[in-house]
Amino acid sequence: MAAAMTGGRIIELVAAAVILGAGVWLYRARKDADQSYGSQGAVLLFVVAAILGVHALGGLDYRPSSSELEAAQRR
Repeated sequence: MAAAMTGGRIIELVAAAVILGAGVWLYRARKDADQSYGSQGAVLLFVVAAILGVHALGGLDYRPSSSELEAAQRR
Protein backbone atom coordinates (compact mmCIF):
# COMPACT_ATOMS: atom_id res chain seq x y z
CA MET A 1 0.00 0.00 0.00
CA ALA A 2 1.63 3.24 -1.12
CA ALA A 3 0.98 6.48 0.70
CA ALA A 4 -0.64 9.31 -1.22
CA MET A 5 1.87 11.96 -2.19
CA THR A 6 0.28 15.03 -0.67
CA GLY A 7 1.83 18.46 -0.84
CA GLY A 8 3.30 18.06 2.63
CA ARG A 9 4.92 14.75 1.75
CA ILE A 10 6.41 16.20 -1.43
CA ILE A 11 7.87 19.13 0.52
CA GLU A 12 9.25 16.66 3.07
CA LEU A 13 10.84 14.57 0.30
CA VAL A 14 12.41 17.67 -1.26
CA ALA A 15 13.74 18.68 2.17
CA ALA A 16 15.27 15.20 2.54
CA ALA A 17 16.99 15.60 -0.84
CA VAL A 18 18.32 19.05 0.13
CA ILE A 19 19.64 17.73 3.45
CA LEU A 20 21.24 14.79 1.65
CA GLY A 21 22.91 17.21 -0.79
CA ALA A 22 24.17 19.32 2.12
CA GLY A 23 25.60 16.18 3.70
CA VAL A 24 27.42 15.25 0.49
CA TRP A 25 28.76 18.79 0.17
CA LEU A 26 29.91 18.81 3.81
CA TYR A 27 31.55 15.40 3.46
CA ARG A 28 33.40 16.38 0.27
CA ALA A 29 34.58 19.74 1.72
CA ARG A 30 36.56 18.23 4.58
CA LYS A 31 39.08 20.42 6.29
CA ASP A 32 42.78 19.57 6.63
CA ALA A 33 42.24 18.50 10.24
CA ASP A 34 39.54 15.99 9.17
CA GLN A 35 41.56 14.14 6.53
CA SER A 36 42.20 11.06 8.68
CA TYR A 37 38.49 10.45 9.33
CA GLY A 38 35.11 11.43 7.90
CA SER A 39 32.89 14.30 8.83
CA GLN A 40 30.57 13.45 11.72
CA GLY A 41 28.27 16.31 10.78
CA ALA A 42 27.86 14.89 7.28
CA VAL A 43 26.99 11.47 8.65
CA LEU A 44 24.37 13.02 10.92
CA LEU A 45 22.87 14.82 7.92
CA PHE A 46 22.77 11.50 6.02
CA VAL A 47 20.86 9.87 8.88
CA VAL A 48 18.40 12.75 9.17
CA ALA A 49 17.84 12.74 5.39
CA ALA A 50 17.23 8.98 5.40
CA ILE A 51 14.69 9.18 8.22
CA LEU A 52 12.95 12.17 6.61
CA GLY A 53 12.83 10.40 3.25
CA VAL A 54 11.38 7.21 4.73
CA HIS A 55 8.76 9.26 6.56
CA ALA A 56 7.88 11.20 3.39
CA LEU A 57 7.39 7.95 1.47
CA GLY A 58 5.04 6.59 4.14
CA GLY A 59 7.36 4.06 5.72
CA LEU A 60 6.55 5.24 9.25
CA ASP A 61 2.77 5.49 8.85
CA TYR A 62 0.63 3.58 11.32
CA ARG A 63 -1.02 0.53 9.79
CA PRO A 64 -3.21 -1.40 12.22
CA SER A 65 -2.99 -5.19 12.23
CA SER A 66 -5.99 -7.35 11.39
CA SER A 67 -6.59 -8.11 15.08
CA GLU A 68 -6.60 -4.37 15.87
CA LEU A 69 -9.11 -3.78 13.09
CA GLU A 70 -11.34 -6.59 14.40
CA ALA A 71 -11.20 -5.18 17.93
CA ALA A 72 -12.14 -1.71 16.67
CA GLN A 73 -15.10 -3.14 14.74
CA ARG A 74 -16.43 -4.89 17.85
CA ARG A 75 -16.59 -1.64 19.78
